Amino acid sequence: MTPALLWSAGILAACFILLLARMSYEARIHAITDSEVFLERLPEAFEGSRIFFISDIHKRKLSRAFMESLQGKADWVILGGDIMEQNVPLERVRENLAMLAAIGPAYAVYGNHDLKADPEGLARVLKEAGCTLLRNENVVLKRGGGQILLTGIDQPLHKRDGYAPPPRVPDGFADLCRVAVVHDPAWIRFLPEKPADLILAGHTHGGQIRFPVFGAIRLNSFYRKYDCGWFKWYQPQSAVKTPQLLISRGFGNRRVTLRLCCPAEMHMIRLRKAPAKPS
Repeated sequence: MTPALLWSAGILAACFILLLARMSYEARIHAITDSEVFLERLPEAFEGSRIFFISDIHKRKLSRAFMESLQGKADWVILGGDIMEQNVPLERVRENLAMLAAIGPAYAVYGNHDLKADPEGLARVLKEAGCTLLRNENVVLKRGGGQILLTGIDQPLHKRDGYAPPPRVPDGFADLCRVAVVHDPAWIRFLPEKPADLILAGHTHGGQIRFPVFGAIRLNSFYRKYDCGWFKWYQPQSAVKTPQLLISRGFGNRRVTLRLCCPAEMHMIRLRKAPAKPS
């Protein structure tokens, strides 16, 4: 091999090593994505309140020092499913949940990998940690005399089974601002209109491996459209006029601990009261 070829091979090898290092870094970081969301029906008492949202932990272990730095910074903690996966020891899950519950009142839904792993064991450690598991259930969140409705949508074991209808809003609560948490954003495909002011979802990992221009090539057409980030609709004939959806890239990883142009994330979501529209 000529010196020129050796030089080229060395450069390629160095670039490959740097790329792998970057992909490993993106998959292992603890990073918060801060967002503000303006909701028309949000009570004044909830202005400025914060939700800490984390989805798709899978087999990762949370950093105790990092999680302790979040204490006192969120009013509620919401877990968007895939809290574990097969072969993850429940003791690790228990430690993660204890750190999350220390931040604030915690609520969770199942993801598809939770159902395939150990749903009974997960339900037990959630309860032990003081986290509320929502399976097609509503709970009322209260703050300063105001109330909003939190709805947990249960994940079907198989997509072909479809989703149960969203739990009915209790009598007297129809006008409440509603936050829905569902693991898989494909839930919206089964709805003629979105029934919540704010929807929180995960599952997609944002594709995990993304390329500039082309995006996430391993997602199907629906998930390529709804891959990660914020989405908004306008449905003027509904009680919820402008539903909004956040799809998280997730904290954990599937199959390989590598990401590209799609770093792992958690979310701190600040709820804001949308200004009244002129009549």
